[in-house]
Amino acid sequence: MTLQSAAETVWEAVAPVLPGFTVEVVPEIDSSNTELMRRAKAGQTEPVLLVAERQTAGRGRLGRAWNSGVQPGDLLMFSLGLPLRMADWSGLSLAVGLSLAQDLHPSVQIKWPNDLWWQDRKLAGVLIEALDLRYAVVGVGLNITAAVAEGAAAMNTAPAWVQEFDPAVDAPAALSRLLPSLVLAVLRFQDQGFVPLRPAWQSRDALAGRMVRLSDGMEGRAQGVDERGALLVHTSEGVKKIDSAEVSVRPMPA
Repeated sequence: MTLQSAAETVWEAVAPVLPGFTVEVVPEIDSSNTELMRRAKAGQTEPVLLVAERQTAGRGRLGRAWNSGVQPGDLLMFSLGLPLRMADWSGLSLAVGLSLAQDLHPSVQIKWPNDLWWQDRKLAGVLIEALDLRYAVVGVGLNITAAVAEGAAAMNTAPAWVQEFDPAVDAPAALSRLLPSLVLAVLRFQDQGFVPLRPAWQSRDALAGRMVRLSDGMEGRAQGVDERGALLVHTSEGVKKIDSAEVSVRPMPA
């Protein structure tokens, strides 16, 4: 299966529940998230999946560069653009991470707010951007093969990859497995919010019960998330709620 044929499979599954949905596969782009945000600002706010075999300026949360300097197929990189009508977007990145983790493997965990971890190594990253709280772009970068480890020296967290726990899965197979469920998960979140997802999310919480250090210097023990998806950290000054996407959280050495 190629990425193009996998994209067609995704379209066949999603189009009946998402009218106007289109899928594009491109060999190279600067950033799929950047491209969909450009289109949205120009008035193109239809539902779309943009898949890139390679990104020259891929990025993650806090402006970090995503490791895209590998061969096509070593990473699965895509952005999903959806018109959404929600008063509260809190917890959307957690809902996305949960959907991906559930479809990948029982042992995949979620590191607040938007990374997937496997055995304490980074498997995937999620970047969500919004235009006027009416259009969301959900970007995902998922490590598929061992080749991503070659650039590990430049990464804050050592990488994991899908073929460590599921050797038969390549980028096209991952795309066709993940996308239909992801679209449905985002649509359910639009209607129901994060509260119904909280128990399932906490069952995969990679930080639960661990001592963590925040980028602002705060230290404490992670105690799950609240009803809106804010991270709860028990500190010497009491329980603090962390809900800013600008704060980075790292587990401390045991």
